[in-house]
Amino acid sequence: MPVMRSTPDAGSSQRAVHAWLLLLPALVLLVAFTHWPTLATLIDSFHSTPRGGRAGVWVGLENYAAMVHDPVFWQAVRNNLWFAGATIPLSIGLALIMALWVNERMAGRTWVRMAYFTPTVLPMIAVANIWLFFYTPQYGLLEQITSLLGLPSRNWLGDPATALACVTVVAVWKEAGFFMIFYLAALQTLNPSLKEAAAIEGASRWYFFRRVQWPLLMPTTLFVLVNAVINAFRLVDHLFILTRGGPDNASTLLLYHLYEVGFKFWDTGYAAALTVVLVVALAGVALVQFFVFDKRVHYQ
Repeated sequence: MPVMRSTPDAGSSQRAVHAWLLLLPALVLLVAFTHWPTLATLIDSFHSTPRGGRAGVWVGLENYAAMVHDPVFWQAVRNNLWFAGATIPLSIGLALIMALWVNERMAGRTWVRMAYFTPTVLPMIAVANIWLFFYTPQYGLLEQITSLLGLPSRNWLGDPATALACVTVVAVWKEAGFFMIFYLAALQTLNPSLKEAAAIEGASRWYFFRRVQWPLLMPTTLFVLVNAVINAFRLVDHLFILTRGGPDNASTLLLYHLYEVGFKFWDTGYAAALTVVLVVALAGVALVQFFVFDKRVHYQ
């Protein structure tokens, strides 16, 4: 009696159906919690804010026009650009230095690595409360140090000239240990023979880093850079505890401004427009980094 065999086309169709069924739960979550909210936000940005029992009406680009004429929005943009310009190079540079250090053989290397990584695992609210004690006028840790040096007392978080810089220090302290892990993992994948060959040739440590290690770390740097840019524009937790955007919006960042518009003033239409602009800007930066810089970071 002949044995029935499935055709190659039938087998490939079954595998395709099986693969899509395995992907279905992830696709449902992705559509439900990412794609649909993004589309709904885009639609809401062209509508007015619902008031009471009255639904929002189509207003076209009015929310975006209001954004152009909003001085607080432009203050938040300037603050966020300054914040990103400070936190991105500082956190990446500090992470690289720490990774190079703890990658060497040294006494207590495990404890040093743990100390560097500890700020990353701490909750953001807890970190903000720790640094709030440091910055507290008169009896904070920073005030104790400045008083020993004979310097005058200062309200670090209440001064428009220093509030944003204080938030920047907290962000760098929190993120550097996280980025260090990626650099450390990349350093440990490098071939040890490269270092041995450089030592035989008499290359200095700086020359070896500049000519060998740094080019090989460029893919990792690109990945860290994308994350650093995103983190610089999504900080909001620290501001709740440290400054609440003050004084006089001196430390207001884009995401905190978006939160205030949407949940404090309950202007959901304008908040949706702010969200669209922020998402488009971050997506554009990420695409440029991956499709332009990615071609230049792989060392051959």
